[in-house]
Amino acid sequence: MSLLVVGSVAFDAIETPFGKTDKIIGGAATFISICSAYFTGRSNLVAVVGGDFPKDDIKLMEKHGVNTEGLQIKEDEKSFFWSGKYHNDMNSRDTLVTELNVLENFDPVVPESYQDCEYLMLGNLAPQVQRLVIERMNKRPKLVVMDTMNFWMDIAMEELVKTIAMVDVLTINDEEARQLSGEYSLVKAAAKIREMGPKYLIIKKGEHGALLFHEEEVFFCPALPLEEVFDPTGAGDTFAGGFIGYLAKHDDVSFESMKRAVVYGSAMASFCVERFGTERLIDLSDSEISERVQRFVNLATFTI
Repeated sequence: MSLLVVGSVAFDAIETPFGKTDKIIGGAATFISICSAYFTGRSNLVAVVGGDFPKDDIKLMEKHGVNTEGLQIKEDEKSFFWSGKYHNDMNSRDTLVTELNVLENFDPVVPESYQDCEYLMLGNLAPQVQRLVIERMNKRPKLVVMDTMNFWMDIAMEELVKTIAMVDVLTINDEEARQLSGEYSLVKAAAKIREMGPKYLIIKKGEHGALLFHEEEVFFCPALPLEEVFDPTGAGDTFAGGFIGYLAKHDDVSFESMKRAVVYGSAMASFCVERFGTERLIDLSDSEISERVQRFVNLATFTI
């Protein structure tokens, strides 16, 4: 089934205990669209970049199944840029530079050829922009998934709550779940957040896995123990790409299907953190993905 991905395509500059990069390709929609295309064969992208964004990187995305018809190029402006430095535990980081540039006035245009998309993944953006995309669809997609972050909770909570009410699945991390709900217990937090509108809630816990909540049901997927984590920057977005990509491929939005999608999302995220940026996500084979998923299955399977 067809998939629409909306978010940022950007530059990142990253420093971790394992090394440092100059400007490399990044952005939520970049990770989501490249990852999801492994499942759907093609993902439709809506984003904006400046004239400084390399044409070769756009071609690389197209090579990996990303339809860039909805990618706006503002020739006289600069692309979004973020720079950060991770601490030794890799769970916390300091933002060094944030330059919104073209994202500051991003007006998402959904091409007519995208209007039949049954699955919509809203990557981290201003909630007003995310809501605009939903409103500009000729018909509501079968499933709308939304990612957000604490930044919008700090500066645009009212707009954020309005947008959350319009989606089916919300993905956030544990710190954000507590901030959004005002509850420390993640079970209580999940109940409060689902009262805001989403039928499903995914709470990402980084190296401690992910939780999926729906009504009275809860599913937990552990994270895969890795010898080295080079760069966790795009892990959450890669998770989202694997999650929505799996659902769109199988066209099944049941709780059982979402459980499997969480495992596939976690598997894809485990690839992402093994290199800087999108490097590890390029040219993955089907056998690599299947083997990684099986490692997750083996990690959590037991009998009594």
